Amino acid sequence: MNVLIGTQVTYRAVTHMETPQFCGATCHAMRPEFAAFQNSPHSSLECVQCHVSPGAAGWLASKASGTRQLFEQISDSYAKPVPPALESNRLVPARETCENCHWAERFGSVRLRVVTHYAEDEQNSRSQTVLMMMVGGSKFAGIHGSHFGPGIHIRFAVADRSRQTIPWIEYQNTVSGKTERFVDSSSPADSHPTLATYEMQCVDCHNRPAHTFESPERGVDNALVLGDISASLPFIKKESVELLKAEYSTQAEAGEKLPHDLAGFYEQNYPDVYKQRIQDINQAAQTVLAIYHRNVFPDLKVTWGTYPNNLGHMDFPGCFRCHDGSHTAGDGKTITQDCNACHEPLAMDEASPEILRTLGIEKRLSEVRKQ
Repeated sequence: MNVLIGTQVTYRAVTHMETPQFCGATCHAMRPEFAAFQNSPHSSLECVQCHVSPGAAGWLASKASGTRQLFEQISDSYAKPVPPALESNRLVPARETCENCHWAERFGSVRLRVVTHYAEDEQNSRSQTVLMMMVGGSKFAGIHGSHFGPGIHIRFAVADRSRQTIPWIEYQNTVSGKTERFVDSSSPADSHPTLATYEMQCVDCHNRPAHTFESPERGVDNALVLGDISASLPFIKKESVELLKAEYSTQAEAGEKLPHDLAGFYEQNYPDVYKQRIQDINQAAQTVLAIYHRNVFPDLKVTWGTYPNNLGHMDFPGCFRCHDGSHTAGDGKTITQDCNACHEPLAMDEASPEILRTLGIEKRLSEVRKQ
């Protein structure tokens, strides 16, 4: 019985220590990452599936790292904000984690993406951008094919730990025998001392796949699309973004001031709306507060933009770290900045894109908003 009970307790304890609840909720320093994780497409996974290498060696390394983190937690000696795993070079290589589910060379064809944006006017005017994403893969052109096609290897140097400044990139194709080196021509070579060089992998672009932090604008837009915030409330986009960007010393202070100030705006400027739609206003206030709580942690020095997201190029440089028109080879060739190399714009900031009606999905998108 002692052996049975002891082994079961040990097994359950070890299993519990591999759950997101233990990693994220038990450790105070991991609260921001845990909040972002719960709002991500990978929220059904366990932390160890991405952050621990397969096999006994990976398990032992993770426990050694966990022991170090435990002492840092107890002594309150960890960095604030906590540096991401990619920046501290503690992230497990993508070939051991991401590629267990995702295959970069697989032909991904094209994917349709609809980006909805609400203006900061009284009507919260809606516009939509429709992009045909050239995913590609294997021998096909497109995003994955150009970076991870057969024989393609890309090395790059970084000048900062967050990998936002890239002095040079080396492209090698072992199939064609081509090798090219592109150097940032916009600044002298010695102005960016190289910290390290890396071979490109999935997480150099998808660096926040399970811990994506939002911008205030994007967070409110998403809530408006889902109907969690009513788009018929006048100036709700503008007021929500302004309140999210306001400085609060603690999350508790934000919890008190943000809902109060949003309700006060309508009580003062739209008294009839305030009287008739107080329930919608309160729901909007709680939704905006939830956006704040999962993105800003004043005590841990995590705020808007603390953790860059390299996927895309709207909120952070992302793709433009390399595709900026300044990285030039010896023969004068530059890394392309052609928009159509990655996506084909089918509609740009249109109130009612014709392409959505042509494809027959406009009605379905409207039904999602109603639900």
